[in-house]
Amino acid sequence: MGGNGDYEWQQRRGEVEAPPPKPFYEVVKSTVKETLFPDDPFRQFKNQPLPRKLVLGMQYFVPIFEWAPRYTFQSFKADVVAGITIASLAVPQGISYAGLASLPPVIGLYSSFVPPLVYAMLGSSKDLAIGTVAVPSLLMAAMIGQEVNPKQNPTLYVQLVLTATFFAGLFQASLGFLRLGLIVDFLSHATILGFMGGAATVVCLQQLKGILGLVHFTHGTDLVSVMRSIFTQTHQWRWESGVLGCCFLFFLLLTKYFSKKKPAFFWINAMAPLTSVILGSVLVYFTHAEKHGVQVIGHLKKGLNPPSSSELAFGSPYLATAIKTGVVTGVIALAEGIAVGRSFAMFKNYHIDGNKEMIAFGIMNIAGSCTSCYLTTGPFSRTAVNFNAGCKTAVSNIVMATAVMITLLFLTPLFHYTPLVVLSSIIITAMLGLIDYEAAIHLWKLDKFDFLVCISAYIGVVFGSIQIGLVVALMLSLLRVLLFVARPKTMILGNIPNSITYRSVDQYPKAASVPGILVLHIGAPIYFANASYLRERISRWIDEEEEKRNSMGGVELQYVILDMSAVGNIDTSGITMLDEVKKNLDRRNLKLVLANPGGEVMKKLEKSELTESIGKEWIYLTVAEAVNTCNYILHTCKAKATAMENAASDENV
Repeated sequence: MGGNGDYEWQQRRGEVEAPPPKPFYEVVKSTVKETLFPDDPFRQFKNQPLPRKLVLGMQYFVPIFEWAPRYTFQSFKADVVAGITIASLAVPQGISYAGLASLPPVIGLYSSFVPPLVYAMLGSSKDLAIGTVAVPSLLMAAMIGQEVNPKQNPTLYVQLVLTATFFAGLFQASLGFLRLGLIVDFLSHATILGFMGGAATVVCLQQLKGILGLVHFTHGTDLVSVMRSIFTQTHQWRWESGVLGCCFLFFLLLTKYFSKKKPAFFWINAMAPLTSVILGSVLVYFTHAEKHGVQVIGHLKKGLNPPSSSELAFGSPYLATAIKTGVVTGVIALAEGIAVGRSFAMFKNYHIDGNKEMIAFGIMNIAGSCTSCYLTTGPFSRTAVNFNAGCKTAVSNIVMATAVMITLLFLTPLFHYTPLVVLSSIIITAMLGLIDYEAAIHLWKLDKFDFLVCISAYIGVVFGSIQIGLVVALMLSLLRVLLFVARPKTMILGNIPNSITYRSVDQYPKAASVPGILVLHIGAPIYFANASYLRERISRWIDEEEEKRNSMGGVELQYVILDMSAVGNIDTSGITMLDEVKKNLDRRNLKLVLANPGGEVMKKLEKSELTESIGKEWIYLTVAEAVNTCNYILHTCKAKATAMENAASDENV
């Protein structure tokens, strides 16, 4: 094998070193910082006097103090226009989504007053427009409605929704303060895409109740229950309501299509919902359509949000349901709000701090639960209108809240004759934008497993329930994470011609394998979860390589080089695995060589004394160095063997 060959070559190479030891406190501090504070938020406080630190701290936690001193009148004019524009969307959407959550319509208006004011002070996004959203609204109705019927016991139901909102806010703020935003990251893009698409489909199907003028409807959210409820009540269908619904739906879709084709006329789409509400109300008022099967909102309470902290049902027997609902809807709202905020921040080239956003959302919803509001976040449709209207700062939310306040104080009686069918049309139009089939097709082309996650979430929501769809999607996402960890990629490396670079022979067919040497790349940290798999996979690679060389009559395999450049860390199970691999290779008369192990890996190799077992002379900085050394020894040994054979032949002669 050449293990006792000339090591002069090895003496000329650089040695792989372990990092210098650090005190235990420094190691813990560094680990915590990298895990919880990757953005280093304390950097701005370094070398600052105490008064300046207090000012910076106040600006960090309450961002309005940071940008308000630089606020200009030009920005204010732009924010006023944007705020009034989104208010025209917030009023009809707030009433509509409250109905989706089985809540009194006025609570939807309350939820567009206090939360936007709180977010304007604490949020870091310039574009996010705060309001209620469809999917969390439907989730609340589905989860709490299983325990308490909103029609039979409306007071308790509202109390539980407010309590769920409180716990959603508490959970969101806790994630932000504890820097645990990584939990939200488990909701992958594919998961959210499928879940939102499925929920949007369910929401659209449920709006057929309003379109067809049905009074009694299923509480189930699955496709079968909804279809059964619709087609078993054909005798209850109201043609007046259906015609009115189809007309407004066509109008809303037409304005949406036109604004999409002509972005400069975005305001047409933004004003369409309020225009529909006004036209529908006028039509019903003059035709007395409410007497002919067209259902209307009815009386809306006048006045600002009443305090509701005493309504929080902490002593209710359904408290566990409220907590569970709050956590689930809180995560969904966080994922949507942060994703929307970051998307629009990219257009204006500024940064959104995810943990600060969680704190802002959390405090906003805690305050909302104490002022008769239910769960709010940053919906895409409202934020897109805010962005297109030219908003400059979060003042647009303050303007919107002011417009809603005026509505609550003076204009709520005008919504008495608003037909429910118009609200259903508004919801359907908004939801159709969430069914992104083009993105699903893109997933299919890009990553089949992501497409499977997406379609599983969609099918789970549509044919099961929202909870089932969410659980299925999360389980598949976690399964993929486990597969990445437990089944890391390993590959054979070959030499790119005319270079010292080594790459995968599958990716680069021209990469040549080295005679007598097998170079393997391990593509992930080595942990207990994958140690056994890697041991078996390395053994199989060696068996396959030996069979291949024997069948082709090549040079006998003598060295196995493990490229550990991607192995960022290793645990005790990984150390044991490497020791077992070395012993296995020793029995087969093969030599184990390591290339480019990282600092953490080298530190643990030295502490476990595995470097002594392998031999420090067999640990190299690069794959090229390792291959060159092995080649040098192979050729030296071959030359010595040839010389000895020639000498023996001369003696015989």
